[in-house]
Amino acid sequence: MILAGDLGGTKCNLGLFESGADGLRPIRNQRFDSRSFKSGEEVIHAFLEGKHDSITAAAFAIAGPVVDNQVRVTNLPWLVDAGALAGTFHIPHVSLLNDLEATAYSLRVLPATALVSLREGVPGAKGNQALLAAGTGLGEALLIWDGTQRAVSATEGGHCDFTPRNDREINLLRFLKRSHEIVCIETILSGRGFYELHSFLDPTVTHAAFEQPEFDPAPEITRMALAGECPTCVAAVEMWVELYGSEAGNLALKSLARGGIFIAGGIAVRILPMLRKGRFLDAFNRKDKMEALLSAIPIRVITDETAPLWGAAWAASQLQFYG
Repeated sequence: MILAGDLGGTKCNLGLFESGADGLRPIRNQRFDSRSFKSGEEVIHAFLEGKHDSITAAAFAIAGPVVDNQVRVTNLPWLVDAGALAGTFHIPHVSLLNDLEATAYSLRVLPATALVSLREGVPGAKGNQALLAAGTGLGEALLIWDGTQRAVSATEGGHCDFTPRNDREINLLRFLKRSHEIVCIETILSGRGFYELHSFLDPTVTHAAFEQPEFDPAPEITRMALAGECPTCVAAVEMWVELYGSEAGNLALKSLARGGIFIAGGIAVRILPMLRKGRFLDAFNRKDKMEALLSAIPIRVITDETAPLWGAAWAASQLQFYG
């Protein structure tokens, strides 16, 4: 039996899997509200309910950089330590992965039905690939062709500086600098970015739901945008989509991802109709002297929001067999 987890700033998904010659078979999984727990260890306790004797390997996808098999979770006050988890739960092999690294591994086990194409492109069969996912934060990962297979490399690209492309975006940067000492691309390309853009575009437009304590305005803004109920919401989501496309194009250039770009995360699934409308692809392609190269790159959306959990399960299965 293997244990897999996706420990994020908003939610934690945990699952038990059996691994054999026919692949991974899910046994049980459960979702938890991350902010209801003081630590990752506490979430795992809640999931296992003391029953962990049969677990031979575990892997956890976590939003943050893995250093010495530890992760300080980016958007939570948690320190997750693989050695401590192995000792507490008596699991022989425990590994920690960046959440986008795990999502990249999920491409080895997810069915084709878990992918939706934004553009078929002209795939380079042995080319590099790249992956980005906006959610609580913005994650990015690389899949580098090494001559035999694609090696996965985690990054913290979401914390790179936001670079405006035009006068409106320069004004956006000035607006964000009023409340943020450092404006990284994750400031915008995350769930909280929808409200930032909404406020920038028209601070006089408010909605009753925005005033509720602890309310996350992102789902309401995206819902109203998709329904066409609020012009400011529509404009905010359209601007967000353009900036997401531009960042995806930047990542494609930096990794020379001729093998394809993958878009993951719950936001992409919710706003898929707006990703299809063209603003994303136009911004993706619009790079100096590189439009022909970029316009040939396949772009797919991973619609299975449990992808990091499946990627962690795959990584745990490798620990089980190879240690």
